[in-house]
Amino acid sequence: MIHIFKEGKDVSKPVLLLLHGTGGNEESLLPLAQIIDPDASVLSVRGNVLENGMPRFFRRIANGVFDEADLIARTTELHEFLDEAAEKYQFNRDHIIAIGYSNGANIAGSLLFHYKGTLRSASLHHPMVPRRGIELPNLEGTNVFIAAGKNDPMCSASESEDLDELLRSAGAKTTLHWEMNGHSLTQTEVEAAAEWYEANFGS
Repeated sequence: MIHIFKEGKDVSKPVLLLLHGTGGNEESLLPLAQIIDPDASVLSVRGNVLENGMPRFFRRIANGVFDEADLIARTTELHEFLDEAAEKYQFNRDHIIAIGYSNGANIAGSLLFHYKGTLRSASLHHPMVPRRGIELPNLEGTNVFIAAGKNDPMCSASESEDLDELLRSAGAKTTLHWEMNGHSLTQTEVEAAAEWYEANFGS
């Protein structure tokens, strides 16, 4: 997968896995990582799917309707890539925190839904429920920040609440942060994510 890896000043800190939204790339969320933790290592990945020329992490049939088979395959692809990247760049595979926006948040959520321990924690910005009707792995010890919009046209408030409930039912510790700015990634939610990160992972 096309990606950027930047070793941080403090290699004992978590590796921040950056997963962009539709139309973004491996550079899109780099400024966000600087706000969350400027000293942490960063692994920023570009999605391998193109939709009208725009990179994504998996295909969709329509807005809000995922191609489930492709979602499962691409989740496996990303999971295996993280194994390879940890070996290549010599970072702790068990110390990855995903930061995803929109489509990137959905693939991060899918990692949590399908693979125990593949992510230590995650900051999900405007995510949807990746799959329904499946049994989630044990997520005890996993912290998840969810930034959602009360008036998000792409992801309803009930969708965010469902995701929060599913993650908590699997043992995750969740923080649900509400915004009133639609589907956009806002400065205030990034600041809230930074506060969540500092409270859980700060020195």
